[in-house]
Amino acid sequence: MDKRSGSFIQMYDRGVDLQETVDEVARVLGASATLEDRAFQLLAYAAQSGDIDSVRSESILRRRATDEVRAYFEGYGIATAPGPVRIPADTALGVLARVCVPLRRAGVTYGYLWLLEPDDGVGDAMLARIAPLAEVAAGALALEARGRQDLGRDLRDLLSADPELRAGALTRLDLDGPVAAVAVRGVRDRPAPLWTLPRGVLAQAGDPVAVVAPAGTAAEVAARAQAMYGTAAGVGAPRSDPADAWRSWREARQALRVAERIARFRPVARWPDLGVYRMLARLPAAELAMLAAEAADLLSDCELAHTVETYLDHGGHAQETAVALGMHRQTLYYRLSKAERTLAVDLADGETRLRLHLALKAARLAG
Repeated sequence: MDKRSGSFIQMYDRGVDLQETVDEVARVLGASATLEDRAFQLLAYAAQSGDIDSVRSESILRRRATDEVRAYFEGYGIATAPGPVRIPADTALGVLARVCVPLRRAGVTYGYLWLLEPDDGVGDAMLARIAPLAEVAAGALALEARGRQDLGRDLRDLLSADPELRAGALTRLDLDGPVAAVAVRGVRDRPAPLWTLPRGVLAQAGDPVAVVAPAGTAAEVAARAQAMYGTAAGVGAPRSDPADAWRSWREARQALRVAERIARFRPVARWPDLGVYRMLARLPAAELAMLAAEAADLLSDCELAHTVETYLDHGGHAQETAVALGMHRQTLYYRLSKAERTLAVDLADGETRLRLHLALKAARLAG
């Protein structure tokens, strides 16, 4: 996707081939081996011999471990362990005994080498024999992570409001469109392994975290990045010209704002799907609050406000509204009449409906 990423990958492939490394580990130990990144995404695996469990087969087929399995393994402290960790079998999870070799460099864990223990086990002496191979793999993953960080600085310029900074970034990044931007709410003091995102994706830590991905994979990338933090994310509309990625970034941040406030769009909101919130999310907080104030008297009664909003969501169709709210139609009419008296308006008037509907939606987005 970019010149610097491309040249980095070539250098990386010439120096270290992770697949060959895993194959050599399996040959030396006579044990089934796989290599995953910090986010448990499968990077390479050797031919599997002997018994394998459902966790291993699912990891190979899906290229990723489930959250339940990740929690089980992380419970043994593999993220901070300075050396191999032996993990016992768990029948309920379908886990056979295995050894995890954390791939660490300078105190940072970049991935894991997994070994299914054969019948005669994997002794400490055997683990010592593959230690140099594990060190090489850790170095390769660390090098890739540093390359991602350098690209992140260019991404910050690409998404800048300064045209000169954007132009400079474009000369360094040979981007192929269409692209789409993703904004993810970060968590203070909880870094995420952004380098584990797919190749061709640019990412920069911050608040929000900034990501630019090929348009066709942006939704998947957003879901993965959001899962790293467990917060919310927004995806901007795709742009055929990467020079307009900053526009998608603006939409992604606004979509993130909606995802954090409106339950039905959580955890990942896509700009094209936001309907009226596309307009409201563009408003500054002060103006949004002023618009919400149009329904202030109604908002003091949450149940009544919900009734009116549902009625307006259904285009003023009483029967559909009554069904949606699970109430008798006469009860609905009573509540609507009460709302008219409270606001001193006529809900049969089209402009009144529009103004009130916008005010109620603004109140939701304003929180």
